[in-house]
Amino acid sequence: MKWQDRRQSDNVEDRREHSGGGGGRGLPSIGTMLMLWPLVKPLLRSKFGLMVIGVGALAYFSGFNPLSLVGMGGGGTGSHVNKAKDDQEAAFVKTVLADTEDVWSELLPKYGLRYTRPTLVLYRGSTRSGCGHASAQMGPFYCPADKKVYLDLGFFDELAKRHNSQGDFAQAYVLAHEIGHHVQDLQGTLDQVQHLKQQVRSEAQANKLQVRVELQADCYAGVWAHHAQKRFHILEAGDIEEALNAASQIGDDTLQKQATGHVRPDGFTHGTSRQRVAWFKQGFVKGDLRACNTFK
Repeated sequence: MKWQDRRQSDNVEDRREHSGGGGGRGLPSIGTMLMLWPLVKPLLRSKFGLMVIGVGALAYFSGFNPLSLVGMGGGGTGSHVNKAKDDQEAAFVKTVLADTEDVWSELLPKYGLRYTRPTLVLYRGSTRSGCGHASAQMGPFYCPADKKVYLDLGFFDELAKRHNSQGDFAQAYVLAHEIGHHVQDLQGTLDQVQHLKQQVRSEAQANKLQVRVELQADCYAGVWAHHAQKRFHILEAGDIEEALNAASQIGDDTLQKQATGHVRPDGFTHGTSRQRVAWFKQGFVKGDLRACNTFK
């Protein structure tokens, strides 16, 4: 993807140095400290415990995250972060975010809607969101309560290594999908689906509704790519294939088979690999929101 030396969005809240992940030297979030309290409290009663706390604090502010040893705050980000690589990835996502701002600000008024920009929160390990505690294990997500997209940059490493989805446009697709949820929020779709979920009788039925939401966000990501290419000529050879491969690798059936060896359709929440690929293609080819009605 052609992204260097282009506009970067300033609508970014960078918490990487102050979240609960490795490489940060700021204070842990309040949420993290509250979760740690049951572990810390017994240590305060002995000299050995106080020594453990001291060593842990020294390690934390030296760049190593001891929370990862108890399965907290480290996620898939590792104990140390390559700052140069991290900053480059941050610059990349800020550029993609700028492209989404430009495309949707021009496109949505054609459908009778005004586009308001969501904030992108970059963090490492863990942080707080308007939708509750955010952690690396959750992956990127959009929170309608505060109109923010939360992204732990360590997810890109997981996308490449665990899900075999390399390439910068695979990463762009992930962010564009979350921005697609913001578009749904502006349309009122998220509220409507949440209301319908409260009326259904089973988790399987609620999951089916959520699948439609996620597939539409995939389609909207394709619509964004269509118009971003027309406006900025961002695509290079193999970029669309990178996005399609990412969509395929994170389909519910593929993930379930990798995790358990079998597929359970009533547990789907995002759609099958084939569905995710098909809906991204649909949006990319048509470039029209009306082609993204996954609720028919």
